[in-house]
Amino acid sequence: MENEYIYNSIKNWAKEDRPREKLMQIGKKKLTNAELLAIIIGSGSKNESAVQLAQRILNTVNNNINELSSLSYKDLMNKFKGIGEAKSINIVASLELGNRRKDIVEENTIIKEPKQVHDVLFSDVADLEYETFWILLMSNSQRFIKKVCISEGGWSETNVDLKKLFKICLENNSSKIILAHNHPSGNILPSESDKAITERIFKAGKILSIQVLDHIIFGKDRDYYSFAENNIMNY
Repeated sequence: MENEYIYNSIKNWAKEDRPREKLMQIGKKKLTNAELLAIIIGSGSKNESAVQLAQRILNTVNNNINELSSLSYKDLMNKFKGIGEAKSINIVASLELGNRRKDIVEENTIIKEPKQVHDVLFSDVADLEYETFWILLMSNSQRFIKKVCISEGGWSETNVDLKKLFKICLENNSSKIILAHNHPSGNILPSESDKAITERIFKAGKILSIQVLDHIIFGKDRDYYSFAENNIMNY
């Protein structure tokens, strides 16, 4: 057992092979996902190095970081021997910070395409098991003002209060908006109710001179569906 510990311990690896030292010497881009996760974990166990533990965790999610980020700290503790409360919280916090980095859109950024909307909202909806409905508020020149969650619902649908939606638009002097919501099932195709609420909001917006440019549906991972790209905004 003692020899196994010596073999697996990162402390006994050559310095150029240790994740922390590799990061300092050759940069973060050169490290594998397992090595980066090992740095977050900090240490392994008597029978397993931090890198081996990290690789074991990644193997269970097919090396899919998005799938890993959907796990709660309790999931990590319960599923993986060697991951206690402190390590699981470190992993969850690090992945969430990475997600938030992806959706930073500065005020006054011009929103030109669905991919930008996806990047803005991805971390807010990626891991949810229930539907949420959002609006992106923009100026007449499509400069981003802010994102607002209008409602939260159940597994298959969420209700949208049009009075609340347009009240927020008027309060923020937004003349153009983009709608967005998630499908926890992973199916990104719009339902009939999705099409109906989009048409209702679109037509109500015309009366108030507020233009609805698109409706984005989020699925699992990074899949999304754009009404505008699929020519379903011609009401």
